[in-house]
Amino acid sequence: MAKSILTAWQRLISLLELDKRDIFQTFYYAIFAGLVNLSLPLGIQAIINLLQGAQISTSWIILVVLVTLGVVFVGLLQLMQIRIIENVQQKIFTRASFEFSYRFPKIKMSELQNFYPPELANRFFDTLTIQKGLAKILVDFPAALLQIIFGLMLLSFYHPFFIIYGFLLLLLIYIVFKYTAVKGLETSLKESKNKYKVAHWIQEVARSIISFKLSGSTSHALDKNDTLVNDYLVARESHFRILIIQFIQMIGFKVLVTAGLLLIGGILVLNQQMNIGQFVAAEIIILLVIGSVEKLIVGLESLYDVLTSLEKLGQVVDKELEPQKGEKPFTENQSFTIELDQVSYNVPGSNKNILKNINLTITENCTILMQGSSGSGKSTLLRLIAALVEPDKGSIYVNNVALKGVHLNYYRSYLGQSLTEESPFEGTILNNITFGDPEVSRDDLYWAIEKVGLMQFVKEQHKGVQTVLYPEGKQIPYTIAKKIVLARSIVRKPKLLILKDPLDQFGETEARQIMDFLVEPSNPWALVVVSQNAEWVKRCGRVITIEEGKIIKEQKK
Repeated sequence: MAKSILTAWQRLISLLELDKRDIFQTFYYAIFAGLVNLSLPLGIQAIINLLQGAQISTSWIILVVLVTLGVVFVGLLQLMQIRIIENVQQKIFTRASFEFSYRFPKIKMSELQNFYPPELANRFFDTLTIQKGLAKILVDFPAALLQIIFGLMLLSFYHPFFIIYGFLLLLLIYIVFKYTAVKGLETSLKESKNKYKVAHWIQEVARSIISFKLSGSTSHALDKNDTLVNDYLVARESHFRILIIQFIQMIGFKVLVTAGLLLIGGILVLNQQMNIGQFVAAEIIILLVIGSVEKLIVGLESLYDVLTSLEKLGQVVDKELEPQKGEKPFTENQSFTIELDQVSYNVPGSNKNILKNINLTITENCTILMQGSSGSGKSTLLRLIAALVEPDKGSIYVNNVALKGVHLNYYRSYLGQSLTEESPFEGTILNNITFGDPEVSRDDLYWAIEKVGLMQFVKEQHKGVQTVLYPEGKQIPYTIAKKIVLARSIVRKPKLLILKDPLDQFGETEARQIMDFLVEPSNPWALVVVSQNAEWVKRCGRVITIEEGKIIKEQKK
């Protein structure tokens, strides 16, 4: 836990450094506001002294005007602070959205092995907590600290005794932060962890809504929710107890300071060591200081929330990304060969082999069918070829260059794939097929649509390729969703086409037509397909059988 706490503080410092110019401006405004705020008690002191003369004078009117102008000026400074903080909040939201959008497609798949990416993406909502909490911290905390410092300095001029109270106040702040702040952050992190478990379970129920509907009278959804919510409430109560302790400390301090200063201030006035104006001004300053201390301690909850939210965002931004640089071992018009040399792959976190000592060469325009029983390692082999995962042993070469040293985005731009995990996303048919690539021509788009048998569906839509699809292809037939993914895989005319059950549930006639197209020698791609459909055997030049992670047979025609 200590590591997480340290990291949370480091994240806060890093976040503030991004906008340090704006933040320093808010501090400057806070300093000026703190100084000008002192004009209120000092002005009141002078006004009381003048009023004791029982005469209206020009000096009294000028002081009233100056004090009023001071209040107006402080308001203007606070308004400028709010404007700057709003800019910082907008920047935080913008950066977080781009950070997530950039990182998710580039996170190593091994980093996501034990996570459900859509649930992990929910961490983005912590950005809103950071926005609100940081605004409070940057506006209230500096103002409160400066109010305390300036107030104590001013009180020390009235009487040396007030210096003692200044030290007591600083001691209180130290005790609060020393003995409860760390514990408060620990409990806040635990509370947040349990909160996300509840949110994830609700998301799971919504994702599997049909299964839960058909489960009959079972109450599993509520039972598990009850357990998770109970854990959250226990964690929340632990965090709340820390807040209560801090609040009690603050109340005790307020009582002691208020009573002590009223009594001592009264004694000083009676002994003529302070006049009435100084006494009133001192009490106003004391009230301002007490209010500032209260603001600091109550505001600790916002600080905990910000630190916790930064830690949650770190669950995404800390994940290792794939290399974004490397060699480009072929050009657009150059052929390429992929070679797997003694490649093995294990289940992450265990020694169970999924693939063992695979040797395979994929050459230009070859057609390869992979067969085997369920769980034999066929899909994992496709993921290795697509560079989605890395082998534990052995090497993969592209034109004699190790795949580890290849520019992955460049390499994948020449791959077309239709894997089990792929589905349409929320967006137009056009964007689903082209991914917004402006280099894909209209002719290539409609060529791909025609070849996969999607043309009739597009014609039936009032907006054609501008028709918006729902996430995961909801509300469209399964085969249409598969065709969209297949069109996506061929629209750029890749050098290698990787397919996993691409024609599953298609009609026999339509499936044969698409198969015949995919294996045409005139196509620019080599084809590697995993399927149990016997029709592929007739059309592919090589048939490879995989069992228990090993290639046990290869037939060539």
